[in-house]
Amino acid sequence: MKFKQMFFVQFATLLLASTVVQAAERSGKEVVDSVCVACHATGKDGAPKIGDQAAWAQRAAKGLDKLTTNAIAGVRNMPAHGGQAALTDIEMSRAVGYMVSGGQAADTNKAYSSPKTRSGQLVVEERCQDCHASGKNGAPKLGDMAAWKPRLANGVAPLVKSAIGGHKGMPARGGLDNLSDAEVRAAVEFMVGQTGGAGTKK
Repeated sequence: MKFKQMFFVQFATLLLASTVVQAAERSGKEVVDSVCVACHATGKDGAPKIGDQAAWAQRAAKGLDKLTTNAIAGVRNMPAHGGQAALTDIEMSRAVGYMVSGGQAADTNKAYSSPKTRSGQLVVEERCQDCHASGKNGAPKLGDMAAWKPRLANGVAPLVKSAIGGHKGMPARGGLDNLSDAEVRAAVEFMVGQTGGAGTKK
């Protein structure tokens, strides 16, 4: 029992510590030049063109949060995360700010919007358990404290980062490109929380 209580204290401490950004995300310009330009340079499928300030102003009138939510989750012909699931919500926010401002916006250090419409439990049930319930391809099993504990050595943030960008056999965002960073984090926290609460499963 003491081990579980200690685990929960460590888990809570790691959650607080994991708010620190683990690595520098790409700038808005870098994301636009490498990803967004594919459609926004030419206006493919009705995408507002880079440099067309009238088109961007019309869309920005609803707020950058709305634009970023659409960029993260996908809208009309634009795929979620611009078709690059490993892009973080901050990188998406920077790209949106860059295009809306015609390249003048300073990069934000916080996502304009990281929608969380699905709970961690729902994301796990919809996707994560496909591998984490059975330990497929080496995924740490739900409830297996021994498997999760070493992965938590540096906090929850590295686990979230791996889940967002993909790791070994796990695709970026678990293969659900329209998951926001907040939803990915909620899923990771749910799985880790279940581990502490359920004890070790064999």
